[in-house]
Amino acid sequence: MTPSSFDDIRRLVADMPGADAAAIEAAQARDGQLTKPPGSLGKLEQIALWLAGWQASASPRAERIEIMIFAGNHGVTAQGISAFPPEVTFQMVANFEHGGAAINQLAALLGAELTVVPLELDRPTRDFCAGPAMTEAETCAAFAIGFETVKEADLACIGEMGIGNTTVAAALSAALFGGTGGDWAGPGTGLDPEGVNRKAEVIDRALALHGDRLGDPLEALACLGGREIAAMAGALLACRHKHVPVILDGYVNCAAAAVLKRLDADALDHCIAGHRSAEPAAGRLLGHLDADRQHEPLLDLEMRLGEGSGAATAALLVKAAVATHNGMATFAEAGVAGKES
Repeated sequence: MTPSSFDDIRRLVADMPGADAAAIEAAQARDGQLTKPPGSLGKLEQIALWLAGWQASASPRAERIEIMIFAGNHGVTAQGISAFPPEVTFQMVANFEHGGAAINQLAALLGAELTVVPLELDRPTRDFCAGPAMTEAETCAAFAIGFETVKEADLACIGEMGIGNTTVAAALSAALFGGTGGDWAGPGTGLDPEGVNRKAEVIDRALALHGDRLGDPLEALACLGGREIAAMAGALLACRHKHVPVILDGYVNCAAAAVLKRLDADALDHCIAGHRSAEPAAGRLLGHLDADRQHEPLLDLEMRLGEGSGAATAALLVKAAVATHNGMATFAEAGVAGKES
């Protein structure tokens, strides 16, 4: 079902499938027979079991990797909250399409399929300081595009591009988890301290304007969100229904994930955090997502580029987890004595 209303989205969230417990048990049994001390591969072992559960296979895979980038423009840039003009969104989408961005190089390294989805770039969302950024119909249309973009894959990385979207992510995080603009605003693409303060003040105005509507996660998404953020939420939910495990990217991607998290506490069980973004509030947001239920963020490389780059870098570790789990010999196969009882 492609969602066309908030009620449709809620029904899809209520009907989410879970991981395959038998596959996890079988993968654990194999892990216990491999030629290594138990637990000696640390998080690589955890990743392999997580993949096994969502792929319903004791031999998880990481060959078909899908990277999706959603791009949108935001009316709130009229408030002077970004170091770059909205035209950069158009220019970066062109750069993705011509293979010149960081994510292109990482996708090539992974052998991943890269899909770039611009969302009405010539029609920015409304300035959320003046009114709701999107209507319910607009929010659902963007959500549905993300939902329909997901293909069958072993693993997905979801990223974004959109000048102004760290402001949107900060406002949405404040609406979903509490706090002020000052708690959630950061430099984004390079604001100085004065610019960060201006961003925080803009967020506070938006929170006051939209008031009680922000108590509903989907209404908060409509009031404050961007099309690319709604599309990422849709893609995350589609991955759950297709049993495609997901590596979360940075601050903006996690704000999209937070909408689902607030709709259902278990909505992100098919996700792991790829990295801890250098955006100051990113660690706080990951804490609210309870990402360490699966794993702590796999990497902390001071990255803050977006466009799925942190998730794609972390996918290299996922491939390592699969290679060791599937390729290692068991004690019996290698003729190696196991641990004495």
